[in-house]
Amino acid sequence: MVLTAVLLVSCYETERNCAQFKTGTFRFEAVIGTQIETTTFVRNDSMEIDYFRGNADTSSIRWINDCEYIVQKINPKNRAEKKAVHMKILSTQGNEYTFEYNIVGAQQKQRGTATKVQ
Repeated sequence: MVLTAVLLVSCYETERNCAQFKTGTFRFEAVIGTQIETTTFVRNDSMEIDYFRGNADTSSIRWINDCEYIVQKINPKNRAEKKAVHMKILSTQGNEYTFEYNIVGAQQKQRGTATKVQ
């Protein structure tokens, strides 16, 4: 009986192989207004370059652990862009990961899924 319970619980464990997503080229799609917009970003261990609507932005990255990091724009254009963002990888599957993010200190969190393309 106990063995059956352990087996059932282990079948539903969330995969979190975060280390494979620390570096690479990724794609993230989000609905903005009524359109699906795509952001591509290239990340190494300490820096991320985002490409969105023909513009590139560079951010620094500080890893908290294999699954969490803080992103901060290097050249913010306004007060909102000065705020750091906390990113947390919740689950991984194949070449995708589901993440949760929020402005550091804010309670409201949002979720998304990124795909590793390289």
